[in-house]
Amino acid sequence: MTFLDAAPATTVAASPRRDGLRELGVLALVYVGYAASRVLADDTLSPAVTRAVRILDVERLLRLDVEGGLNRWFVEHDTVGVAASFYYAGAHYVLTLLVVIWLFLRHRDAYAPARLALVGATGVALVAYLTMPTAPPRLLGGWTDLLALHSAAGWWGGEASAPQGMGWLTNQLAAFPSMHAGWALWVALAVTHVVRRRAVVVFAWTHAVLTGIVVVGTGNHWVLDVVAGWAVVLIAWQAVGPPSVGNETGPTAAGAADPVPHAPARGTHSAPERTEGPIRFPRPRDSEDDANADADRPARH
Repeated sequence: MTFLDAAPATTVAASPRRDGLRELGVLALVYVGYAASRVLADDTLSPAVTRAVRILDVERLLRLDVEGGLNRWFVEHDTVGVAASFYYAGAHYVLTLLVVIWLFLRHRDAYAPARLALVGATGVALVAYLTMPTAPPRLLGGWTDLLALHSAAGWWGGEASAPQGMGWLTNQLAAFPSMHAGWALWVALAVTHVVRRRAVVVFAWTHAVLTGIVVVGTGNHWVLDVVAGWAVVLIAWQAVGPPSVGNETGPTAAGAADPVPHAPARGTHSAPERTEGPIRFPRPRDSEDDANADADRPARH
């Protein structure tokens, strides 16, 4: 094997590594932008509370104001409250990152548009956090901050889901839209697009619904925050996400359009099939008259 023969293999082997480093860079930039928005966001509480009250007024009009009852139920049931706190602080990041890596390694055709949908939706949310800070229920009177209540049980401190001592990295007024809910919906959409196992798909959608319940019950989001987060991700997915399976084209779809040969109509004759070797014709059978003549002829002695 010459050097020229080995060079293409080296190039091909290095390509996935470069792709992986590039994608890590993109995700790092997204996180830097997210962290920067937390630091640069206006932390004035009064206008953020005003927006929160307006959201609550709309929910009351639509009879969606379930935050108070759900939050009290989480507080009254310690086991549920602790589990919800862990889920809020961990599942949001872990499951999303796992699906991103899984798509990159196993479903590269779907990875790029799915990643673009995730980044685009997150970018829209960051703009909303910077331009219209909104207070979560836990910063208003009448709701309990569940993560602060159970901070001794986990790695987070009393300021949202940030690790203890790193609360300054958290934007306390980034309630609308809920990217906890949005990212969970993205996970469900991505899994549904590439997986055919019913149990896995059900798990992904359970995660999306459960995240919506948890973020409301822990006092971190309003119901309309969840709806807005889902809407942002769904619009981004429809705009730039992977095409639906029914719209994909390929050899299978092309083959399905091939005409199917039809049997010849009754009364018509098709050409005889060609066979190997000499053609054998059947011997003609004696007619019935010849057979009778032979029977009347006297036998020779």
